[in-house]
Amino acid sequence: MCDPRIVDSRRHNADLLDQKINRRETLINSQPLMAGYIEAMNTWKADEQELNEKRQSLSTRLEQIKQHAVDDMAKARQGEMDAATAYAHAVAWGDTEGEKTANADAQKAAKTLATAAEHDRRQGLIISALEQELLTVDRYIAEAQEKHKGIERDAVWLSQTVLEEKWNEAAKSLFEVGERLWANYNLLGIDQVSLLKLAVPQAGERVGNWTWHQLSERSRNYGAQDLLQLDDTPARQQTE
Repeated sequence: MCDPRIVDSRRHNADLLDQKINRRETLINSQPLMAGYIEAMNTWKADEQELNEKRQSLSTRLEQIKQHAVDDMAKARQGEMDAATAYAHAVAWGDTEGEKTANADAQKAAKTLATAAEHDRRQGLIISALEQELLTVDRYIAEAQEKHKGIERDAVWLSQTVLEEKWNEAAKSLFEVGERLWANYNLLGIDQVSLLKLAVPQAGERVGNWTWHQLSERSRNYGAQDLLQLDDTPARQQTE
């Protein structure tokens, strides 16, 4: 029976290999991947803008309907109140004709109020429906924002992977120059004090720092003739 520790070790190594392969594939396809992310973000942003415009239109219409409903009911109630006041005034002063006229106006005002109340009821249903539509639009807006944010995060992760690779490449270039400089110091008998504190962190799939130890070790690959070529820094050995 196989040792469980060996199985776990093999599984761990397989996972690391998968991560390395995925990272390499991501770097190779970084340009089309980023283009896809940007296109998707632009699409969701456009959707959000369209939904916000729709929401503004719905909100404006809702407020108009609410205000009209309030104004119509207030006008109908005021008409009934005015008719009742005129009737009371006619009765108080014994104005028979005025009483008849005010009574007719009161009946008309009552019908107007009843019609206004029925209209207000229907408007109430419309208002409720519009409020539900606003809630639906708000939900779609939140969804568009969430989708945009998720894609943006994926794009930033991709950017980080690419920048980490650029960082490592820049560090390798720096160390290639540093190896030659260290070799120069050795040939001239100069102490490398200024480079002893060098520690450049590795980014991405590797953990640790590149330090002066790598410079010291690889400086042995250079002879005087190598160091005389000022315009070209041969990469004798890649920094690992």
